[in-house]
Amino acid sequence: MTTSFEGIEHAAMPSHTIAPPTEARYSRPAVALHWVIAGLIVCGFALGWVMTGLPFSPQKLKFYSWHKWIGMTVLGLSALRGLWRLSHPPPPALPAPAWQHALARFTHGMLFALMFAMPLSGWLYSSASGYPVVYLQLLQLPDLVSKNKELARTLVQIHESFAWLLLATFGLHVLGALKHHLMDRDATLQRMLSWR
Repeated sequence: MTTSFEGIEHAAMPSHTIAPPTEARYSRPAVALHWVIAGLIVCGFALGWVMTGLPFSPQKLKFYSWHKWIGMTVLGLSALRGLWRLSHPPPPALPAPAWQHALARFTHGMLFALMFAMPLSGWLYSSASGYPVVYLQLLQLPDLVSKNKELARTLVQIHESFAWLLLATFGLHVLGALKHHLMDRDATLQRMLSWR
């Protein structure tokens, strides 16, 4: 039997969306980590885009430090997200063609791999350049490699390649979410937005 409150909630819900049941939603920590990491990636990419075009100055050095801090935070949160996912599997995928499921798995796998590869390649580049990473100006992280200019030139190219690959994969992920929400009109995006 439907209570009056349930009826009101159902009536207030847009007709083109379907509220996912509780068991089909992501957990609160998973939702929080997803959006925090996504926001940091956007900020880190924007900062990297701006800082590389600046002339050498205290402001450029400050931007580089912030960029490194963002990268190390993404690395730490990605590790935390991976550990959380091991003990809290995501909800089952909604019905869709097999090729869409395959593309989604590939995109998620690439995103997860790049969330580690990007900051690690930046850390390696910073070490090879002779500039240690001092997280939040409080904790100096160990150098992963010795100072080596030739290696640094290779690593910065790898880091930039990872950046463009991450941007492309990130864009594909966003387009997929919008397709589900606007064209398929299913609850794929909504269950990552639901906080209850």
